[in-house]
Amino acid sequence: MSEKIKKDTWLWLVAENPEKNEQFLGQFDSEHNISFVPAFLEKDEALQGLHLLARDKKVKFEIQAIQYRDLAPKLAEEGFFLFVLDAEGNVLEKITPQRQDA
Repeated sequence: MSEKIKKDTWLWLVAENPEKNEQFLGQFDSEHNISFVPAFLEKDEALQGLHLLARDKKVKFEIQAIQYRDLAPKLAEEGFFLFVLDAEGNVLEKITPQRQDA
């Protein structure tokens, strides 16, 4: 388990198409050849860091909160890592979500 993130920690993510076919915004790290979902510890940080993320500007988005316990199995199933970022886009922590978080 993460040092900063516990099962009941709320994370702020970017949701694309919040009204239909909603999904969390993913990113690709070509240097390490991995896909990840960026998450923030505070809503304000997510709003400030949004401009740093690669995204289709034509797609509607919304900043949403989700608990790690609900997010982790979904990310594990899709093969995504979770990168916790600050408002400047610095990676605070990289997490490999587990299907069943102990």
